[in-house]
Amino acid sequence: MKYISLALSSLALIGVIVLFATKPKDKKAQRTVVTTKDSTGKEVVVPVSRIAYVDMDTLEANYDLFKIKKGEFETRQKAIDAELAKLANDLQNDYNSFQQKMQSGKITSEQEAQNMQQSLMQRKEAIETKEQNLGNKYLKDQEAFNKQMHDDLLKFIEDYSSDKGYDYVLSYNKLGAILFTNKELDITQDVVEGMNSMKKAK
Repeated sequence: MKYISLALSSLALIGVIVLFATKPKDKKAQRTVVTTKDSTGKEVVVPVSRIAYVDMDTLEANYDLFKIKKGEFETRQKAIDAELAKLANDLQNDYNSFQQKMQSGKITSEQEAQNMQQSLMQRKEAIETKEQNLGNKYLKDQEAFNKQMHDDLLKFIEDYSSDKGYDYVLSYNKLGAILFTNKELDITQDVVEGMNSMKKAK
């Protein structure tokens, strides 16, 4: 019998948040500019893009809602696995008992043997159906939380970038595509504190 294997990981919950960019909605933060020359030699003033990043590993470790939901999903998965394991174990025991009765001659009627065998098969199919239904519901709920996390984070970053004047905010994690970061560009702590405060306010 194959049980559900839906291990919760931070990547499962935050996997949809890979890279996003925002532009300031207003000029609350003063923009840095540089003077350069265009192809004709004329001096032009060019705004310098401001970039920051959020360390997703740190955010996941410190964002209260994420930690709560992660614990809930892990508890729920253990309960699902335990329930399916018990059903499968009971079925296996009953099948072994059926085999012993057949071998010892306690079941003499062919019809009785067929009925018992059919009953065992129906229970097996019911367990498989239950496993699939529970798994689908589990994944659906994970996806819904992924979307909630993505929307909440994106909304906060948009507002934060508008206030601070950032043009781009990158998502960083140790196994991601970004190999080096300047710690001076790290806004993770601000994001953690802001999102935790936002949830508490709600």
